[in-house]
Amino acid sequence: MKTLNRRDFGVDLGLALAAAILLPATSARADDMDVHIDNFVFQPAELKIKVGTTVTWTNRDDIPHTVVSAGKFRSKTLDTDDKFSFTFPNAGDYKYFCSLHPHMTGMIKVE
Repeated sequence: MKTLNRRDFGVDLGLALAAAILLPATSARADDMDVHIDNFVFQPAELKIKVGTTVTWTNRDDIPHTVVSAGKFRSKTLDTDDKFSFTFPNAGDYKYFCSLHPHMTGMIKVE
């Protein structure tokens, strides 16, 4: 039979606290969403998400694009397979477009 000392208890408590802190962070990522840029279109064109969700745009076109929501966020120019992510901190409607091709538009509705 093994006797526990204070150091053993401290290690077990430390591992339990680390798990309690890290586990909620990994489960929150399940709500993250993706938008693909393909054939000069954002797909899906509209998303409904919750506050705190991260959306990642991926350019699948052979030419560069951007993702811009006036006064809220702006990506760098995205070449093929480049990604841009933004975490939505507040509820509201976020209209966005490609500054290189302004006819390309999308909407993120944050609840």
